[in-house]
Amino acid sequence: MTVLDGKAVAKKVRDEVKARAEAFAAAHGRKPGLHVVLVGDDPASQVYVRNKERAAAKAGLEGQVHRLPGDTTQADLEALVAKLNADPAIDGILVQLPLPGHLEAQPVLDAIDPSKDVDGLTALNAGLLVDGRDGLRPCTPSGCMRLIEETGADLTGQRALVIGRSVLVGKPVALMLLARNATVTIAHSRTADLEARVRESDIVVAAVGRPEMVRGEWIKEDAIVLDVGINRTDEGKLVGDVEYAAAAERAGWITPVPGGVGPMTIAMLLGNTVTAAERREARGPRGGR
Repeated sequence: MTVLDGKAVAKKVRDEVKARAEAFAAAHGRKPGLHVVLVGDDPASQVYVRNKERAAAKAGLEGQVHRLPGDTTQADLEALVAKLNADPAIDGILVQLPLPGHLEAQPVLDAIDPSKDVDGLTALNAGLLVDGRDGLRPCTPSGCMRLIEETGADLTGQRALVIGRSVLVGKPVALMLLARNATVTIAHSRTADLEARVRESDIVVAAVGRPEMVRGEWIKEDAIVLDVGINRTDEGKLVGDVEYAAAAERAGWITPVPGGVGPMTIAMLLGNTVTAAERREARGPRGGR
């Protein structure tokens, strides 16, 4: 069994991004620009945004965090997104979720210029993924695929099981696996006989948000196991959606929790920002829609 070290792979990705950002700055006289919008004072969101801010600076990106009060109106938030869309120096826009309860997230996400949608959550980018065309991909699924690349496995004809059907992880990672010629099944919390589905799978991506729902004894020998879940037990311990210790005895490759898929998300966000900058500059000086 080999542990897929997300921290080590994320560092490799960040180093690649830094080199690309430096080349972009040399060619265009500016750094790729990433702007993050944070509404309210949710403690977890504030930590995530600080981490993104630090990582962006280290990778050679120009950035700004727009911190808005918790009582910001829908109209004011959408007006800010429109302002960021219109700024040619901004290549990536990320609205940190969740938003305060009085705000609707989907209209805000839909208002983001798809060419600046570094979270890959607009309807256009989702549609491009379904259609197999170039677009900005969601960060966590992209991180999963990069980790799979580290194994050197040829996915052609392999049975892949994605447990979870969210638009953030489950659905997009299933489409990405399908694009790599894997035979993909999407399961979820209501799937009948999940054990049987896991036992036959060469690749398992667990992203359902239930602590240790996937038992280690179900894992097929030498399978690749990616655990996207992160759950806190009553004792305060962080665990994934997979029973790690038992699964590690059977898997060929497995991600730990924490330190597996998690670190990849910000790294892929930085990569998306540079990709967005490169594509926008290639389309013209303003890089518009």
